[in-house]
Order: sequence, then structure tokens, then C-alpha cells
Amino acid sequence: MRNELDLLNLPKHIAFIMDGNGRWAKSRGLPRNLGHKAGSEALERLLEEAANLGIENVTVYAFSTENRDRPQKEIDYLMSLMNDYIDNNLARVKKNDYRIRIIGNSEMLDKKLAEKIRNLEELTRDKPGLSFNIALYYGGRDEIIRAVKKIIAAGKAADEITEALFAEYLDTADIPDPDLIIRTSGEKRLSNFLVWQGAYSEIYFCDKYWPDFGIDDLKDAILDYQNRDRRFGKI
Repeated sequence: MRNELDLLNLPKHIAFIMDGNGRWAKSRGLPRNLGHKAGSEALERLLEEAANLGIENVTVYAFSTENRDRPQKEIDYLMSLMNDYIDNNLARVKKNDYRIRIIGNSEMLDKKLAEKIRNLEELTRDKPGLSFNIALYYGGRDEIIRAVKKIIAAGKAADEITEALFAEYLDTADIPDPDLIIRTSGEKRLSNFLVWQGAYSEIYFCDKYWPDFGIDDLKDAILDYQNRDRRFGKI
């Protein structure tokens, strides 16, 4: 069994279910909002490390379609964090090599935030570095339904529909499927995240809450991935 990272066999795409911010805060007697702030800071550290390692694509589950049922104050705070993130990246877009893309149901976004996002996506479209995809107002089932509606609207005949064509109508049309999906906080489910794209992803569960998930934990997850035998249904 390998015990050191093979830098020539890294997953090309890692997706994160960043779970446990609220419980992290509660365990410390802090407001949930501070847990989300700590989670945002943890993400920045991990993105930098992923880029340094040579990971090509990172996708994070930032806000799901089901998260709309959370208290409005918490939703407002999460959206303010997203606003701050977009503003910060707009300010440093000339220095940062990340390509940033938002996936999810854009109709649910605040109009001002949606405009900022479109601007940031356009400004970073040709950046040479890590491709960072943020799933916002995202749900895997919702994405599939929206893709079906787009296919119908495009007038495609039934015999034209293949897996490859269907994938072209997903939010992730030009993003490779994730090789590795990591979920923190000890929960062991995908929670409607990348339902189509994750069909053959390796899944790694970590008991730590997201704000505590660090660089060494990321390397442990990648090492675990490298010690697996990916057969994709074959022998």
C-alpha cells in the first residue's frame, strides 16, 4: 500500500461537501455564522494547497436547493459571504490564476449577485490555473430536471439522446466528472450533490468538521484515493 503521494497520479477533479460549519461553531459555544466564516477561511487554505499540488478542478457544495429552508438570517449571512468572496476576487482578478464558475439554479440568485458572478466568470474565463466551481443554489435532481427541459426546448428527438448529449446540458457541461468526492463532519451521504457526475467518483468521508479539515487531511484523502482500484464496472 502506498504511503506517500504520487504527484503523477493525482485526481484531476476533487469535489467537496463542506459539512459541519454550524456544529463546529456550536461545539465551541459560538454563533453558527462564525462557523461559516471559519469554513470560508478553511476553503481558501485548501484551494491554495490544491493549486500547489496541481489539482486541475475543485468543486464545492456552497449552498443547496434544500438549504433554502434554513433560517433567513443564516441564508442572508451565507449570501453575504458569497458577495464578499466575489468582490474580493474581482479586486484581485489580475493576480489570481483561478478560473471561477458558479453552477446551480441561477434563477434563484439575487440579481445583483448574479451580475457580479457573470462578470467574474467572464474575467477569469481564460485564466490558466485551477478551475474553481462553486455550487450555489444547486441540487443534483434540480440540475437533471433543468437539463431535460433544455433538451426538450432544443427539439432533440428521443433517438438523439445519449449520455454524452445529456451531459452537454448539465451545469458542468465542460467540466470533467469528479474523480474524488470528499465529505466532512462524519455524515455518509451525497445529499443531492453531483448526482449524475458522481456515478463513478471515489467517495471519502472524514469525521472532522469542515473548518478543521486541513492540508494534511486533504493529502490523506488523496492518498486513500490513490490506494483504490478504480475499475469503472470492469474486471
